[in-house]
Amino acid sequence: MSASDWGWRHGGRTAWAVRGLNLAIVAGERVLLLGESGAGKSTLLQAMAGVLGDDDGGEAEGRLLVGGGIPTPGRAGLVLQDPDSQVILARVGDDVAFGCENLGVPREQIWPRVTAALDAVRLGLPLDHPTSVLSGGQKQRLALAGVIAMQPGLLLLDEPTANLDAEGVRDVRDSVVRVLDTTGATFIVVEHRVAVWLDVVDRVVVLSPGGGVVADGTPAAVLSERGAELAARGVWVPGFPPAWPSRIRAASERLLSSTELAVGRKTVVQEHLSVRVESGRALAVTGPNGVGKSTLGLTLAGLLPTLGGEVVAAESLDSGAGRAPIRWKSRELLTRIGTVFQDPEHQFLAATVRAELEIGPRALGLPDAEITERVDALLERLRLTHLALANPFTLSGGEKRRVSVATALATRPRVLVLDEPTFGQDSRTWSELVAMLAELLDAGTAVVAMTHDDDFVRALADETLVLS
Repeated sequence: MSASDWGWRHGGRTAWAVRGLNLAIVAGERVLLLGESGAGKSTLLQAMAGVLGDDDGGEAEGRLLVGGGIPTPGRAGLVLQDPDSQVILARVGDDVAFGCENLGVPREQIWPRVTAALDAVRLGLPLDHPTSVLSGGQKQRLALAGVIAMQPGLLLLDEPTANLDAEGVRDVRDSVVRVLDTTGATFIVVEHRVAVWLDVVDRVVVLSPGGGVVADGTPAAVLSERGAELAARGVWVPGFPPAWPSRIRAASERLLSSTELAVGRKTVVQEHLSVRVESGRALAVTGPNGVGKSTLGLTLAGLLPTLGGEVVAAESLDSGAGRAPIRWKSRELLTRIGTVFQDPEHQFLAATVRAELEIGPRALGLPDAEITERVDALLERLRLTHLALANPFTLSGGEKRRVSVATALATRPRVLVLDEPTFGQDSRTWSELVAMLAELLDAGTAVVAMTHDDDFVRALADETLVLS
């Protein structure tokens, strides 16, 4: 792969996602690609995979070559930041086989590859298991299995462990190592939590949001010799932990509660749960992938019906709307319970970031001046001001996450239900987001967070509910 003064600007954007990039990666190298949120890491991976789109999707400059030619779909195996966007078929086995079929792999070779790939990522599900019921973490493993089955010469992974439990992180890393040792493929991985891959890669490249490469060399040379500088830019560097906010824990009151709660979508995934959500306190919900964390969050948020027991709102929260959040109208939820989905794109409705943040306040009928004040404050606080007129679907994963959090905060709900709230954040935006949530907690907001982020749990959680 080689880039010569290469750049890409998404359609409708004034700023370039990547510009002035000069970089060469030789066959067989294993590269960790770093940079603060919005530095263009995902854009570069998509360009190398040939899936950025045509001239209508954006504007390119300079030259980018993969294997000596222009990147085209199918030459590289890419696992995207959003695993939902790579689930194509209704059954697990068919989905993993899809890439092999497109490449014309002989039929007698496809299914052995499929089963081997599923074993490699430890996705122990039947081949006919429906993909529609997979958790976010399971979808990440599925997407990786599909790429592994293709046996590409260039393997590109974008935040492959972001929504995985600790065991899943180890499984994915180890399965990738086995594939690389077997095939000798060139490997490029984008990952904010760098410690996972340090023993796997032989080179670290750090991109700058302003364009070009900030640092390039061995892991030791880049992270040890320039660790402080990179950490100040927001790069996650081992030995440079993010800043944690101080908390003021005042008296609290119950806002939501449940006993003998059973949750699921058609079938029960968790039951006999007792949950209490209190003002000014953070409840972290943790546990392995597929155990029902997101389902519990959506049930507490009044977006999924219970399959046993009930979620009851305190009188101070319902304020005449009724005691069962599942029966509340969307307008009634706005100021009571705000929800951030695991996949940010599932809640985007508008063509610009600013318009996205205005949807909730406008539904409440707030005056234009107050809407502008709220939106401007959120854009500034979450480092999104320069993206106010950008299409939210063109943002980086970390930027999308911050937009989705901002949309929930814009209506100032008393309860926040957040699914993987720190996904895709660099260390600087992580600290700022956690500090903002700490301020909301101190002001009396209740937070429920489904997360695999141990740092987030240690920084904010007052209680932890471990699902098994």
